[in-house]
Amino acid sequence: MDLALTMAVGPRSSEFAAVVQAPIVEEIAKGLGVFLIFVIARANFDGPVDGVVYGALVGAGFAFTENIQYFAVSLIEGGGAELTATFFMRAIMSPFAHAMFTALTGFAIGLVARRGGSVSAAFTAGLVGLLGAIVLHAFWNGSAVYANFFALYVTLQIPLFVGFILAIVALRREEARLTYERLGDYAHAGWFTPQEVTMLATKQGRRAGLAWAAALRGDRTELMKSFIKDATALAALRQRAISGRDPHTAERERMLLARTTATRQALLAY
Repeated sequence: MDLALTMAVGPRSSEFAAVVQAPIVEEIAKGLGVFLIFVIARANFDGPVDGVVYGALVGAGFAFTENIQYFAVSLIEGGGAELTATFFMRAIMSPFAHAMFTALTGFAIGLVARRGGSVSAAFTAGLVGLLGAIVLHAFWNGSAVYANFFALYVTLQIPLFVGFILAIVALRREEARLTYERLGDYAHAGWFTPQEVTMLATKQGRRAGLAWAAALRGDRTELMKSFIKDATALAALRQRAISGRDPHTAERERMLLARTTATRQALLAY
């Protein structure tokens, strides 16, 4: 092969690896990690928020490992100047890219988890989310290979990341709504008062509850934190039972109800 052909094939091969091969291989590997979490710890995979969190954690772990490799290679081959440039591009400008990509796969699996779907349904949904992750990853890499990366970073990547954050906020609000509804079920059964449900399931209510507990004799903030934590776990447990994901909830439900009752008594004790 002559030099001209080598020079022509080399860059094209590198571009293919960056824009096509890397997104497919890496997102499949990361998506498999999220799917395994669903299979192994299905009782603790409650919905889209969990899916986004698990996907982001898997993606962040992958990025951390990959960055170490890139930093080492840059330092060995190009010295401090190249290491600085690589650090700026990967650690400063795009630290959440991998987390954002894989969160799409997790989100899709989380939708199935919320409905109590089967493993096969989660796998199918995961494939749809995986396709989105691959496309987003390929677009990200392609912007560095075929276009003005910095221009696209400002006009498209930053708005995309802002949209990702706003989507997480919306998911958190939906999670809070479900917590409110499930604790409302217990309120109807007499385990909580309507005022307690508002305090335990809303951001403003929790803030007010913590301030109230802090003003009690001996500062009972930790008790209030336990009360909120156990009530939230109770709401998630009931949601899993309703969706049929965890038929063995009765014993844990009794334990959480007993613990929240005891914590309430400790909070109100004089």
